Amino acid sequence: MSVLKILCCFLLTYHLSEGKKIKGSRRGVMNMEENGIPKIKEPYVSSSVFRLFLGGEDTCTLNPLQLHTLTSCGFNSSNPLIIITHGWSMDGLMESWILRLASVLKTDIVDVNVVITDWLTLAHQHYPIAVQSTRTVGKDIAYILRSLQEEYQFPVRKAHLIGYSLGAHIAGFAGSFLEGSEKIGRITGLDPAGPLFEGMSPSDRLSPDDAEFVDAIHTFTHNRLGLSVGIKQAVAHYDFYPNGGDFQPGCDLQNIYEHISEYGIHGLKQTVKCAHERSVHLFIDSLLNKDKQSMAYRCSDNNAFVKGFCLDCRKNRCNTLGYNIKKVPTGRSKRLYLKTRSRMPFKLYHYQIRIQFVDQMELEPSLTVSLTGTKEESGDLTITIDENISGNTTFTFLITLEKDLGELMMLKLYWEGSALWRNVWSSLKTIIPWGGQARKPQLTLGNISVKAGETQQRTSFCAMKNDGQQLEVSQDKVFVCCKEDVPKQRRRKLN
Repeated sequence: MSVLKILCCFLLTYHLSEGKKIKGSRRGVMNMEENGIPKIKEPYVSSSVFRLFLGGEDTCTLNPLQLHTLTSCGFNSSNPLIIITHGWSMDGLMESWILRLASVLKTDIVDVNVVITDWLTLAHQHYPIAVQSTRTVGKDIAYILRSLQEEYQFPVRKAHLIGYSLGAHIAGFAGSFLEGSEKIGRITGLDPAGPLFEGMSPSDRLSPDDAEFVDAIHTFTHNRLGLSVGIKQAVAHYDFYPNGGDFQPGCDLQNIYEHISEYGIHGLKQTVKCAHERSVHLFIDSLLNKDKQSMAYRCSDNNAFVKGFCLDCRKNRCNTLGYNIKKVPTGRSKRLYLKTRSRMPFKLYHYQIRIQFVDQMELEPSLTVSLTGTKEESGDLTITIDENISGNTTFTFLITLEKDLGELMMLKLYWEGSALWRNVWSSLKTIIPWGGQARKPQLTLGNISVKAGETQQRTSFCAMKNDGQQLEVSQDKVFVCCKEDVPKQRRRKLN
């Protein structure tokens, strides 16, 4: 399928999302009854195929109406259950990530039942038709869970539904269709679909009400073509927005040759769906790289996050993205942000740099900073200040690194100065009489500190030499841990 055709599909989807919304509530679109609440009654005919994952590419088909097939396939009611549900299908084929996710889950957890929902017959339709079918598939999953409750006394709180795109809303519908007080234990939405769901009420999409705990990873809520594939609004207890939830590193069109070399002829399609599917690979990454768990931080929006305002973990303001999330009760949806790499392992280390400028005349400095820790050095990092500094002002910046620096020991600053400042300095040197000395332009710095997001350790820095906190233009200046911070670090090492 050509890139143009795929883009046209997405454009159609976007156009539909801006047009007529689906009418009727979650509980009343398919198989409506007079009271608006569909009940699961016999005779029941499933519209989906369920397969128990055995390993490799081996699966065993389950028949919801013949529960003995669960036993013959090796279902163990003592083990937890994970159900993976795919999304809308453009080509009618099962995507490769499904078996990979199932395999990683089975390998990592071992004693677990992993079931794959195959609703390709309904998913391989025009998008609006596939959307209407999500309620039917949700009812299919609810039927299986209720049957497990009745026949095997299987508690549905031991079930974890993982849904991608439209599959995320299917998981939500399954939770709403279950009768009784007991809820599904966990639902994970991997970039829940946006068109025809954005702006809808909680009863018409995935919501925190659908399980005891709901988490969602948003990776393609908007792109540079104006397409909205994933839902932007919060739909879970914890909603993660890697890289702002829209642009994902490594998913630009300039990466098309890299995708072709990795996926062959399917690389064209992979480039288009790269950001949408990134949610899946971030989740897989959390299982494969336990020593590099990606941490995300609660923030009002992505603009505040990239300015470095939100690296606080107090009162559950941060959490781990992916399978190993801390399931902390929350009254309302929490939006969490983080930066990631373009490839697995996706983890980046977040650092907040805070610099105070004192009694400063108006200017727009360009700074380069480098950090040295007990483990690594950061190298030179450019800090951009896109507004004029004047008076007493404190600026905060976010930097991300692929390596953990360890305990921070030294910070080096370099002020390049603007072209205007350099010209003024050259002119001053020319007109100052021989024997005189022109004074270089200076920045007067107050408090300087760096906070590591992952460890929550804040380090204050003071000038290494007793020459004050002035930084001259075109000068490297070294700052080290302030004396009051040194005993704290030593105590940590002893502990």
